[in-house]
Amino acid sequence: MNSSVYSKLAWTNLKNNRKTYIPYILTAILTVMMFYIMDALFHSKDIGSENLKLMLQYSVGVIMIFAVLLLFYTNSFLVKRRKKEIGVYNILGMGKRHIARMMIVETLITAVVSIGIGLLAGIVFGKLMYLLLLKILHYDIGMHFAVSGTAVGQTALLFMGIFLLTLFYNMMQIRLSNPIELLHGGNKGEKEPRTKWLLTVIGVLALAAGYGIALTVEKPMEAIFDFFVAVVCVIIGTYALFIAGSIAVLKLLKKNKRYYYKTTHFTAVSGMIYRMKQNAAGLANICILSTMVLVMVSTTMSLYAGMEDILKYRFPMEFSAKVASDSKETDQAAERAIREELEKAGVKEKSWIGCHGAWLAGIKVKDGFMLTEIDDYSVSDVCALSMIKLEDYNKLEGKQETLAPDEALIYAPYGTYGKDRVKLGNQNYKVKKELSSMKLEKKNKSSTVDGYYLVLPDEGHVQQALEEYNAGSAASASYAYKISFDMTGTDKEKKEAAEAVETRLAEEFSYSYCESRVLSEENFYELYGSLLFMGIYLGAMFLMATVLIIYYKQISEGYDDRERYQIMQKVGMSRAEVKRSIRSQVLMVFFLPLVTAVIHNVVAFRIVKMLLQTLNLVNVPLYLGCTALTICIFALFYAVVYAVTAREYYKIVNE
Repeated sequence: MNSSVYSKLAWTNLKNNRKTYIPYILTAILTVMMFYIMDALFHSKDIGSENLKLMLQYSVGVIMIFAVLLLFYTNSFLVKRRKKEIGVYNILGMGKRHIARMMIVETLITAVVSIGIGLLAGIVFGKLMYLLLLKILHYDIGMHFAVSGTAVGQTALLFMGIFLLTLFYNMMQIRLSNPIELLHGGNKGEKEPRTKWLLTVIGVLALAAGYGIALTVEKPMEAIFDFFVAVVCVIIGTYALFIAGSIAVLKLLKKNKRYYYKTTHFTAVSGMIYRMKQNAAGLANICILSTMVLVMVSTTMSLYAGMEDILKYRFPMEFSAKVASDSKETDQAAERAIREELEKAGVKEKSWIGCHGAWLAGIKVKDGFMLTEIDDYSVSDVCALSMIKLEDYNKLEGKQETLAPDEALIYAPYGTYGKDRVKLGNQNYKVKKELSSMKLEKKNKSSTVDGYYLVLPDEGHVQQALEEYNAGSAASASYAYKISFDMTGTDKEKKEAAEAVETRLAEEFSYSYCESRVLSEENFYELYGSLLFMGIYLGAMFLMATVLIIYYKQISEGYDDRERYQIMQKVGMSRAEVKRSIRSQVLMVFFLPLVTAVIHNVVAFRIVKMLLQTLNLVNVPLYLGCTALTICIFALFYAVVYAVTAREYYKIVNE
């Protein structure tokens, strides 16, 4: 056969199947564009931030995996829809070898168009993404737009590989099928599926386990691991219940004669039962993708919108420093050095707090705290211990408290201690009073681990705790002088003063550690800005996949339902009854994933709130508002997609 014939057949086939191929090619173009832009950002030499590089690298990996799954999913739909057409070619005398050549030309055309236009769009819109990223980060990190040759090459190789794999899959499908099977390939799945009670039970148990974890997790550090376990359980439960549970429910409805034997219910339920196995996988995909979009966008939006709250909770005072100190002379030297640098920068301090003490990490046990070095801060019972002597506490708070040698005061800024005795290593104390406040730290919920302040009778008790800690640890802890204060002046002056103080303390003291709100602000915007960018970017991609799956599901359902509804009209159903039946089925199937996704998000609210707490966001009303806004906007978009795809469905059914 002349090679030009294959080209003509390929173009004709693509044109005749444009209703299904155009969305596929558009999706491939957008996927190519999005991968190129993210890969070009990752390979940009102007990005020096390791946090931003890590986020971009993670996004590139997610898009790569997602592109393979999405294009394979849509390709499998296209192959199923075209099996009858290919079977006709085969029966008319066209050998499988010739059909394979025709499919190679079709794939080549699709690949060249998709990759070529996708790369061009990526280069054109890449500048816009660069500007958007810079806007989100709030800081000019010196990035300049340039076409990345490395990204172009990697993108072209990746998607050529994906199209080659889909071509291989399609040719294997044709090779392993006979003409009769091809002619009836689009009608597979018409046999009524059996009720899979075991899979239904697994789905119920998996979903219950996922929901149980999300609703019962207690500590933010536990939530980090538990969240991923819950996600896996919910995904398994969702797929199992959509695939097996939905059939079980539909068969129960079928047994309910009062419900089933109504015109709209009869056609909707019977139609859904016969193809629910195929429908259920698509519906579960839509549900999972919708859930991912809602969680990603709402959380990253909350983090970015709550930046001021995050900085305020993470840094209650604008500047805080600790220096190793074992005498009042060292304390005074640290104060003097700080004040001198503030004066040079034209900045004045306010709300000055200075306190001598020992700051350690320990493990909370039943009757108190173990004094030991912590290597793994994900341990659920790890806590921060701050020990100060009574004299310093009274001076700091302006009080006249007294303690017996076996008594202590305790303060829990993130909760309560709630016991009348406390064991600190080998020392036992009676809790004379649990404090409700301290100037060193206000009550808050911003910490990922518990923290406790212990006011001990004298310096000897603090030293004893330090000696016990050092005896069992590779690291050496010592007394330190902690200074915290706010500053007056411009942001530029505050930044210069903070940098100068940090440098001076590092030069003059054996140990110093500084934290500054103004110096950390850039890092926070960089981290949370990159998270927002990634959330929007990946959310848009998941949304695109959701729309595509919905569209193909509606088209597939339309072709499957057309003949059945035409028969129903012939046996006496009016056109109005047929339309009501269609609307009943479409609405029932279409909005089930959205409702389930919203339920998933509602249940996940508590555990996601704890995850955000590990990132210093404790503004629950803000997260609640962002979640509600995201759900409303997504539901509106979902309804628009329904209106557009349902119209195509009705056109196909009524052809």
